[in-house]
Amino acid sequence: MKVAITGSTGLFGQGLVRVIETRHTVFSISRTEADITKFDEVRSAFLKLRPDVVIHAAAIPSPDVCEANPAVAYLVNVHGTRHVMEAASEIGAALAYISTDAVFDGGKDRPYSEVDPTIPRTVYGRTKLRGEQIVARLPRHWVFRVPILFGPGKTNFIENGLRSIAAGKDYVVASDQMGSATYTLDTAEKIMEVVESGRCGLYHLSNQGACTRYELAKHAAEAAGLDACKVVGVPSDLMGRRAKRLKYAVMEMRALKEAGFPLPRSWQAALADYLKSILPL
Repeated sequence: MKVAITGSTGLFGQGLVRVIETRHTVFSISRTEADITKFDEVRSAFLKLRPDVVIHAAAIPSPDVCEANPAVAYLVNVHGTRHVMEAASEIGAALAYISTDAVFDGGKDRPYSEVDPTIPRTVYGRTKLRGEQIVARLPRHWVFRVPILFGPGKTNFIENGLRSIAAGKDYVVASDQMGSATYTLDTAEKIMEVVESGRCGLYHLSNQGACTRYELAKHAAEAAGLDACKVVGVPSDLMGRRAKRLKYAVMEMRALKEAGFPLPRSWQAALADYLKSILPL
């Protein structure tokens, strides 16, 4: 199978390339190969490569950047997704779209399933939800909603924290953001499994277990043998960030279970493997 991956130089994109190229022919599409905000570039790349499946991971992933620059966020996350969808449709390729837990409002106190109403509270969440709706126009499509990511290839929440602590600095994180966590390599494996099965649809996808950002960072510091007391938890509203964060965003992987797919391992086990790949810092 020939698989094109947009956003291939991003954190998740690198994980997708690394995993999927073990079994399939992968075409990495970064902004250098095709700027998704320009339809002609996307169409030209797809006509040349003729992938069977496109995994669309390219986006502006920062909620704060999106909140500060809504026009740019819509250009990339919405219009860029439309360009990818239309180009994929022209060549008859299936399309997998990487979405986010930010499509929810964070007001629940139990895990969100795929059938729960989507009420995004940020520009980022609204643009990603609009992308889901665009992708759903294709008869063969997948939407994978993933939460906070960690993995090799690019600095992320975990590595940033460990480097700060190793340098003797405090790492300030939200103490009241409860959600799920995702190891990019585990998630890429599951996406490949679902895509290979041909079972199209909407899926929530993360490592198993819920944790706050504070718990995730503290566990990482302890596992890395660093001073976990350097992880400082504060209410998210006091962190001075432009975009509001969800207080609760745990996702239930109901669709995976109902389709008979085994769920990914726990976030603790995945984190242990990830730490082996980056330590010592």
